[in-house]
Amino acid sequence: MAIAPSQPTKAARLYLTEAEILRLMTVAHSSRHGKRDKAMIWTGFRHGLRCGELLFLKWSQFDFSGRQLHIHRLKQGTPAIHPLEEKEIRLIKALRGKSESEYVFTTDQGGPLSARAFRKIMAVLGLRAGLPPPTHPHQLRHACGFALAARGVDLRAIQVYLGHRSITHTIRYTELSPDRFKSIWNES
Repeated sequence: MAIAPSQPTKAARLYLTEAEILRLMTVAHSSRHGKRDKAMIWTGFRHGLRCGELLFLKWSQFDFSGRQLHIHRLKQGTPAIHPLEEKEIRLIKALRGKSESEYVFTTDQGGPLSARAFRKIMAVLGLRAGLPPPTHPHQLRHACGFALAARGVDLRAIQVYLGHRSITHTIRYTELSPDRFKSIWNES
């Protein structure tokens, strides 16, 4: 009996590119909660935040005058203080409004957005942006790691930035970097 060759399964992609992040933000801008969704995507990407780290960000973690974000990592990750850039400060401050909540990314009722709701938001925005499904929040964290590796940022710096306790979790970002061998034989 002949066995039919199996079709390779198409695995979900691990991360989004920076261009895809910008496409997500563009379609998020025109959604019902456009300011919030756009700020969540950008903040999750820029700081390599896990879904829970992002959704439970509190206003008290932002130091706008010092241009810093105090990050409390989950999964026994190491906490860090990240710099805030002007674009991000504008996006986040635009959310403050009349909100009485201690949380930055909230529902209409003022509580923190749930992980389930954020997964749904990412999936819908991903489809609207024409990205291959499924688009999910953890792709923002991986997008950060891959973007930093592509810029040539030192692996140990990426490890600390993402809050990894072990370097083995960080190595994946250099494995797929198309530029990792670019200047290895740089002959001047």
